[in-house]
Amino acid sequence: MGTQRLVAFDLGAESGRAILGTLTGGKLKLDVRHRFSNTPVRLNGHLHWNLPSLFAELKIGLGKIASESRAALHGIGIDTWGVDFGLVAKNGELLGLPYHYRDGRNEGMPQKAFAKVSRQEIFGVTGIQVMQINTLYQLMAMKLDRSPLLEAAQTLLFTPDLLNYLFTGQRVTEYSIASTSQMLDAAKKQWAKPLLEKLGLPTRLLQRPVPSGTVVGPLRGDIQEECGCGPIPVIAPGGHDTASAVAAVPAQGANDWCYISSGTWSLMGVELDRPVINELSQKYNFTNEGGVGGKIRFLKNIMGLWLVQECRRHWLAQGDEYDYATLTNLADKAQPFAALVDVDDAPFLSPGQMPEKIARYCRQSRQKAPQNVGATVRCCLESLALTYRNTVQRLEEMLGRSLQVIHIVGGGGQNELLNQMTADACGKTVLAGPVEATSIGNILTQAMALGVLSDLADIRKVVRASFPLKTYEPKNAAAWAEAAARMHSLQQH
Repeated sequence: MGTQRLVAFDLGAESGRAILGTLTGGKLKLDVRHRFSNTPVRLNGHLHWNLPSLFAELKIGLGKIASESRAALHGIGIDTWGVDFGLVAKNGELLGLPYHYRDGRNEGMPQKAFAKVSRQEIFGVTGIQVMQINTLYQLMAMKLDRSPLLEAAQTLLFTPDLLNYLFTGQRVTEYSIASTSQMLDAAKKQWAKPLLEKLGLPTRLLQRPVPSGTVVGPLRGDIQEECGCGPIPVIAPGGHDTASAVAAVPAQGANDWCYISSGTWSLMGVELDRPVINELSQKYNFTNEGGVGGKIRFLKNIMGLWLVQECRRHWLAQGDEYDYATLTNLADKAQPFAALVDVDDAPFLSPGQMPEKIARYCRQSRQKAPQNVGATVRCCLESLALTYRNTVQRLEEMLGRSLQVIHIVGGGGQNELLNQMTADACGKTVLAGPVEATSIGNILTQAMALGVLSDLADIRKVVRASFPLKTYEPKNAAAWAEAAARMHSLQQH
């Protein structure tokens, strides 16, 4: 079908990009054409996403690509973080700004839900790990607050679906992003309406999810005019950024591999045909999210590089500016295993004062708090690598098989120190790359929707042909085993 030119809008919790992908001769080339920050806003004591600003930036990005491209564009795909949503009225109006998943209104909501429906029943249907940020609990908060927006709304659209709607006027809900909500029946891949009705939540807002790789519709006429382009089809890729990233994991053949999609969050897991919903997966708080090709991403949500990002933001506010390369270099020089933290400890979830939160955790667990920037960052990275170790061991236990290779994709894969720590802590070969996995998966899923590629195997063949990988082999097994024992002891108290 000749050369395909496909646009990926990749929105993360900190920033977004507009990327042009050129697919020709079985190889993909990426060109980042526009970058912008994603800064939430606080209004009336609540944290919201600045949706008008994000949409404006996407249009700027599309305009740049359209004006600089001499050839036609064949598709546009949008991926974002999970769980968050907007509400649309019958007349098409957007009702308010979408809430940020870190907004304080979600606190205590899981417990309120469990008072009506047991934790076991919720997990048994949805297969999704309990996190207060999940859409289920956000809706609970709105219901208990008697939000008038719920009564006024006709349709709930998750963030990428909402942006697709603004571009096309079409209300479509994509499977992978819907699965992050903890409102989807994992086995049936349909809304868990009996469960939601028990919780008193409005199921009338929900549309039947469509597969990743569904054509949503052409750009609206006013968008075409504003951006200087034609009726380009908007295609729903893996709308959840991790679904797109996992689609681009360059694995092949055997089922002896797992992945880490590494960024603000670390999503660590395996790709399966069916969900794993049992006592162990509930006990270990694993989750069964949807993927490209109807796959299940059986994984653990881990706090990831959020701790380091928040430390950097804190130091910047105090007048000390460090780029990530400098922070990693300082961490590399710091004393190994001086202090460890549970990266998923509840206080770390909220923004602000992260170095002090880390120091407080250390003092409360009878460890010496990190005394400088390098020690603080090393504490974060070593603790994260040890969390990966625990996660892969639990994956092997639940699957009943050994995992030999860890594929690290996403921006966190640029941190060579963390990559080596991961190999050392887990005792596994680590293959890092591609860094731009999310946008790659987005673009190649669009190509699959257009019939240029056939399936996931085709997508991964293009990834392997297009992007180099870096290998890290494990070492220092004894030191990491001792550190793991320390970490286990901390988590028991």
